Amino acid sequence: MSQSSQPTCRIVRPGDTYDGKQGFSYFAGIAAESVGSSGICMHLLTIPPGGRAKAHKHASHETAIYMLSGEAHTWYGERLENHVVVRAGEMFYIPAGVPHLPANLSDQPASAVIARTDPNEQESVILLPELDGLVPA
Repeated sequence: MSQSSQPTCRIVRPGDTYDGKQGFSYFAGIAAESVGSSGICMHLLTIPPGGRAKAHKHASHETAIYMLSGEAHTWYGERLENHVVVRAGEMFYIPAGVPHLPANLSDQPASAVIARTDPNEQESVILLPELDGLVPA
């Protein structure tokens, strides 16, 4: 293996954003696309006041969330029948394949660090439009 193709440590300074299939704009972070990661991605997300994602799941990939500020409501389950509020300083785990829909119901932004076991951040996102109407807007 030549020196140029060997893995190396990288610093990522979030600045660029991208629009995810889920309906949120993310700060670009650690991913296969940015650093060549092979088993993880990690991004920053700020959900604006009143912001709401589209119902979705991540096929075959787990998600871990650490709320930095604010709070996010998340409905989850096959018919989004479960509800949790994740507050600043708390962590939230979503198993692979579990449908979910996060929203910020407050009048303040909510920010979180999101890590997934999918290095290609958007590749495993499956939208579930049939579930969107199950959670009041």
